[in-house]
Amino acid sequence: MTLFVIISLCAFLVSFLTLYSGFGLSTLLMPVIAIFFPVPIAIAITAFVHLMNNIFKLILLRKTIQWPVALKFGFPAVLAAIPGAWLLTYLSDLPPVTSYYFFHILAIVEPIKIVVGVLLIIFATLEWRAIGQSAFFTAKWLPVGGLISGFFGGLSGQQGAFRTPFLLHSGLNKEQFIATNASIAVLVDGTRLLIYGVTFHSLWGDQLTPAFLFAIVCAAFLGSMVGIVGLKKIRFSFIQHLVIILLYFLGTLILLGII
Repeated sequence: MTLFVIISLCAFLVSFLTLYSGFGLSTLLMPVIAIFFPVPIAIAITAFVHLMNNIFKLILLRKTIQWPVALKFGFPAVLAAIPGAWLLTYLSDLPPVTSYYFFHILAIVEPIKIVVGVLLIIFATLEWRAIGQSAFFTAKWLPVGGLISGFFGGLSGQQGAFRTPFLLHSGLNKEQFIATNASIAVLVDGTRLLIYGVTFHSLWGDQLTPAFLFAIVCAAFLGSMVGIVGLKKIRFSFIQHLVIILLYFLGTLILLGII
């Protein structure tokens, strides 16, 4: 019950912070959940919350989806998400590289933790530095962007850092961008969750009940709603810097096997 409440509060706070930090839900939520669960399960839980969040957006804005853009980017993304998710499952089965004690804490360095820790630091930096300014992120490169975004989405859940700048250069208005972005995310999340569900089924345990997942999703929704009451989405530099420090810190802890 205590873990139930803690995870729900974390989902609420993380969802709230996404409105003011400029970072995506997957980037912020996954390393926090990884404190309490194995990294592969943290990625799967985050994928589920991310999926539900984007389905909610689609319910509201489904009529504004730009299907030519969604399919041109989304189809390659779905195809690439499959090997990305498979690679995650493969890395999860590899034996630990080493282990050691860090202030009486047993740290286990595993291949999956090394990969996810490095990717978290890299993609946190990419989102923070606004990579969308590059001339590479144009509409003609949408399929390539889909392949890159989908693969890393399947592997670690970090897909928005590449998807967002490509869509921003596709001539979409605000509503079209949100709906098209959400439609692609739903396709990728649904694909990788199918693979995660089969592969990680034995790791879910008794705590990850439908009620538990439902509570996390509701907490994330509530965090978003509280964050937007009376405010527009504004990036505050202090919060941005605080979040990037937190992400670097958590990424390093995962990389070193401490969490």
